[in-house]
Amino acid sequence: MIQCASVPLVLASQSTARAGLLHAAGLSFLTSPADLDETPIKAAARAAGRDAGTASLALAEAKACAVSRRRPDAMVIGADQILVCDGQWFDKPADLAGAASHLRALRGRTHTLATAAALARGGEVIWRHQEAPRLTMRAFSDAFLAAYLAAEGDAVRASVGAYRLEGLGAHLFTEVQGEHATILGLPLLALLAALRTEGVLTT
Repeated sequence: MIQCASVPLVLASQSTARAGLLHAAGLSFLTSPADLDETPIKAAARAAGRDAGTASLALAEAKACAVSRRRPDAMVIGADQILVCDGQWFDKPADLAGAASHLRALRGRTHTLATAAALARGGEVIWRHQEAPRLTMRAFSDAFLAAYLAAEGDAVRASVGAYRLEGLGAHLFTEVQGEHATILGLPLLALLAALRTEGVLTT
């Protein structure tokens, strides 16, 4: 695989999971978080009756554009993910108590990860994509939940669902539908295809 050296690639995120996916795919990139206040964008989407997928895409585009304005020479990747269960939107838990509350609400039920990615260059979005993996949690016990949170610690705060599917979070589920990378927060296959189309990667 050959990456075009003349077009810098920037990930507009501080997510270690997303960075890990890009590293594993052999990409060379810089990380530059957008430092965007997501609350008004989500609130506006809810007020307008938009679904979580639309809100997630709006956030991915906003992040990509914010960083692209700082780095107009680069190809900037923006991404976002919102967990939805029976109409309720979930944000990343603030602490372990919040993570426990998340997981109690999700156990024994199926939820969707509204996941979006966007590419921006010169401050403009040139590509956008959405996916919605579905995951079903088993009806685990309170004893398991306590043991899981004790083992994972603050790592659960990095995910909207309070789990890392690539780690101990796998024990939470009975069924998973969707690309593994998308579940981790980045629709990688679609993104790689877009980077080939834009000439960042060779075809």
